[in-house]
Formats: sequence, structure tokens, C-alpha cells
Amino acid sequence: MKTVEFKTIYLKKRFPLKISRGTFSGSENLFVYVSDSKSFGLGEMCPGATEGAESAEVGQKHLEDFLKDVGGLSSSIWDIYFKAVDFGVAPCAIAALDMALWDLRAKEANMSLFRLFGLGLPSVSTSVTIGIMSPEEVHERVRYLNEKKMLENLKIKLGSPDGIDHDKEMFSELFEFLQRNSSKLKVKLRVDANGGWSVEDAHKMLIWLHERNVEYVEQPLSWGEEENLRFLFKDRPLPLFVDESCRNSKDIPNLSNYVDGINLKLMKCGGLTEAMRMVGVSRAHNLKTMIGCMGESSVSISAGASIGALFDYIDLDSHLNIDPNPTSGAPLVNGIVTPQNIPGHGASLQDA
Repeated sequence: MKTVEFKTIYLKKRFPLKISRGTFSGSENLFVYVSDSKSFGLGEMCPGATEGAESAEVGQKHLEDFLKDVGGLSSSIWDIYFKAVDFGVAPCAIAALDMALWDLRAKEANMSLFRLFGLGLPSVSTSVTIGIMSPEEVHERVRYLNEKKMLENLKIKLGSPDGIDHDKEMFSELFEFLQRNSSKLKVKLRVDANGGWSVEDAHKMLIWLHERNVEYVEQPLSWGEEENLRFLFKDRPLPLFVDESCRNSKDIPNLSNYVDGINLKLMKCGGLTEAMRMVGVSRAHNLKTMIGCMGESSVSISAGASIGALFDYIDLDSHLNIDPNPTSGAPLVNGIVTPQNIPGHGASLQDA
């Protein structure tokens, strides 16, 4: 018989992350342990109102109520996922339970999780994110990332509440700094607007960013404005990805005519079980795939990295911005977030 336990830990960001919707300096994350008589699996929830649970307390209550209703965890992992969805458990809370169950299953099989899924190690290096900031802050952050050898792929948050002039000022400072140091720094640039632009501003920024060697733009319009993506998609100068607009596999068919790819997150979709379905549906609609993250530690990042071989782009960097980090796993190896080749997803929590 499996038992479930919970632990809540506050994770502080080394650098607060400012996006179009506000500034985030840390989060109180819920860690879930699923144990049998021989081992345990570990999962993690990063709370979010749009992910169904605005706090660790709410997420834990969702899971406790669900487990009481179903009478335990005797079903398959797939069955448990679908029952939790039907019960109304928040996706971010389902994600924690789901990854704990997969971690335990891999440990029972004495296999790394990526091998259990029949996958190899990921080969795509991760993006590293910098938030909306003043032009003066740009140099300091880029120097820090360069010192840490984390500057191969840079995702820049735009969509400033102060408008696209502020976006252009910040991006120009970054772009010109990289140009001045081009002999030393070879950096791929990506942009995430987090829904901070109007259709008109998005048109202008897509053209402007294309002229500055950006690879793609993510979530140009806010969640709920998906119909307006068609006005950007035709004659787009850059590939368009959606993040907030794509919660699970059911969203993909309707989006497929207006975007080039999707960014899935375990906290949004409910964990590894649904994430793998999303990859399959995306491929069926000829879309590119990306796996991203919220404010997760090495636990959730390790779970995501275990399916990293499935993705065209990887954005798993949140654990690199936690200080202190009470977790270990998924080290950065030549820019690639790499799951450890040990039973399970390979992550651990101090004092676990």
C-alpha cells in the first residue's frame, strides 16, 4: 500500500524575476512523497492561481481530498491522472503527485526515469531567462551569466507595463552589449512577452526583433486573445510560440493554425503523463515543442529533463536561480540540463 506525505519549503530566487504580470522573488513550494514498503517517489508543486492552486496549502488540500475520495493509489499512473483531473484537482498539484508516482515506478524498476520512458539524454541546451529590467541592470546580469557559463541561449522577458519603448530600450542595451563583445559571446536570443502586447504592438515588435536576430517570440498576446493570433501569424517575420494560451493537449488543435509551436509546463498540464500526450498531439499538428518551467527546484526540473529528449527547445532554468537550493539533481552539463543516470528522476531534497 502506498502512503503520501507532504512538505512545504520556501524557495527564494537569487534574482527576482519581473515579467509583464508582476515581479516574483520566490515561492512556497509543496513537495510530495509517495512511499511503498521499499522506496519513495518525490514530486513538487509550484503554486499559481492560473495553475489552479494559489498556495501550497491549497494544493495539499486538493490532493488530500482526492486521495480520500479514491481510497489510495492502487490504480495505474494514467488512471490516477485522469481521475484527479475529473475530481478537479489543480493541475500544479496533479503534477507533483504524477511525477512522484513516475519517480517511484522508475525506482521500482531500478531504472532512470528517462530510460523507463525509452528515451536518451536530452541534447538541446537550455534557455536562461532574464526578466524585465532597467538598461543599467542588463550589463551586470549578462556578466554574471557569462561567468557561470549560462549564456548560450538567452530568453529575454519583454511586454513591459511601461510599453514597447521600454522593451526596445532594454533589448537594445542587451543587444549592443553582446555586439560589442561578439568575439567572446555567441548567444542565441529568444523573447517572451508573457502576453504583454496588443496586436498592434506585437506587429511592430516582431519586425523590430527580427532585425535583431531573435529566434522566436513566445506568447505575444495575453491568454484569452487566441483568436487574434491569426492577425500575427500571416506574414510573421518570426516563429510564434504560445505558453499561457496552451494548458493541455485539448488546446493544441485550435491553436495549430496560428502558431509555430507550444511551450508546455508540468505545472500547467498536470505532470509527465499529460506532457507526453501534448508532445504527441503537437507532432501530429506539425508544431514545434518546448518544455518550460515556473519557480520549480531541481526536483520538478529533473522530472522535466527526463523527457527532455522529446523537445525542440528547452527552457528548464528555474533551479539555477534558487539561493539557497535545498534540492539537487539535473546538473547543467555543457549548457544541457541533464538528468542523472540513477534510478528515478534523480533529484533529492535535503533531509528527505
